[in-house]
Amino acid sequence: MPDVSAAPRRPWRRLILFLSIMGPGIITANVDNDAGGLATYSQAGAMFGLDLLWIFLPMTVVLVMVQEMTARMGVVTGAGLSSLIRERFGVKITFYLMLLLLATNFGNVMAEFAGIAGAAELFGISKFIAVPVCAALVWFMVLRWSYRSVERIFLVACLFYAAYLITAFMVDPDPVEVSRALAAPRWIPTSAYLFMIVGLVGTTIAPWMQFYQQASVVEKEIDVEHYAYARADTVIGGVTVSVVAVSIVVVCAMTLHKAGVTIDDASHAAEALAPLAGANARWLFAFGLFNASMFAACILPLSTAYTVCEALGWERGVDQRFEDARQFYTLYTASIVLGALLILIPGLNLIRVMIWSQVINGLLLPVVLAFMLILARDEGLMGRYRNGRVYHVLCVAVVALLAVMSIAYVVSLLL
Repeated sequence: MPDVSAAPRRPWRRLILFLSIMGPGIITANVDNDAGGLATYSQAGAMFGLDLLWIFLPMTVVLVMVQEMTARMGVVTGAGLSSLIRERFGVKITFYLMLLLLATNFGNVMAEFAGIAGAAELFGISKFIAVPVCAALVWFMVLRWSYRSVERIFLVACLFYAAYLITAFMVDPDPVEVSRALAAPRWIPTSAYLFMIVGLVGTTIAPWMQFYQQASVVEKEIDVEHYAYARADTVIGGVTVSVVAVSIVVVCAMTLHKAGVTIDDASHAAEALAPLAGANARWLFAFGLFNASMFAACILPLSTAYTVCEALGWERGVDQRFEDARQFYTLYTASIVLGALLILIPGLNLIRVMIWSQVINGLLLPVVLAFMLILARDEGLMGRYRNGRVYHVLCVAVVALLAVMSIAYVVSLLL
């Protein structure tokens, strides 16, 4: 006779199991709301109001599809993406791929420290104090604590994105108007509108995300039996990152766009909010920028170190001793130190650095996704968890569309 007293406890056991597994999908997705992402979302709202909100629904679906494949490959193979690429396509191709990834990730690391500098100055703190202190804090936290402890801190950092949701409620948007903008695609036949659409897609789906999430899944040793929980973690991450992005667009649409205010980056958006939405909205926006920049300043160098070391067969991981993983620790430290120091150079054209990092990012994304599709369709590698025929065709169509948009984005940036 079945134990009926055990049935009510099953949902709680499933919840506890999910809480123990969650992290890679939620953390990876939310890091994408970094300084560059916040700047893009702020500009979209300031320039076009709510006219671009519709793009977030299909963009969320694509993000979840891409990251789900990454999580599935990590769970089934127990190996990271760069390791699988090296084994399938050879060392030479992997080496050049890592060079491109290093270049684009380093540009993004500099952008994160620029975000820290901009947020700190909004609070009246000099960047010459804030950047070195934050760089030291990032280095100490990630390399001196265990992976489990660091992951818990990252999950807590995700909660602070609620600052943008609170700010969105403070500007009192019309729910009907926002819902309509989300549900009804709208096309404005201008190059600026197309550029912003491509920019939104480019800043939401980045190559480092696929490498980092798969490495995190492998690090947590999630097995096939618990894949459903890893997939749920990925879906929640994709949805939450879009909710935050939509909140930022709504805030800037309801304030900056209506007032005809133009901005250059997220710190300018926070500064411009004060006379339009009040000092509290400004502080919340600035706090969100600081949290996002610190969060990404931890993850991006970590992702780079994991990916490159795995691709070259070196030991890696924050739980490893320095003597056993010298290359990992050296690469992580160098990314943080150089990224922080270069931001303090007077007269540095950070916009140019960010543009070129996004150019490489745009060129790299379709290549990484093409490798992923080949690997995810390989029956010898994935077994019954490989992409089905219909799903594969759908994914190929999505990757082709992303490739076209990435090329358009690169061309628009260069011009």
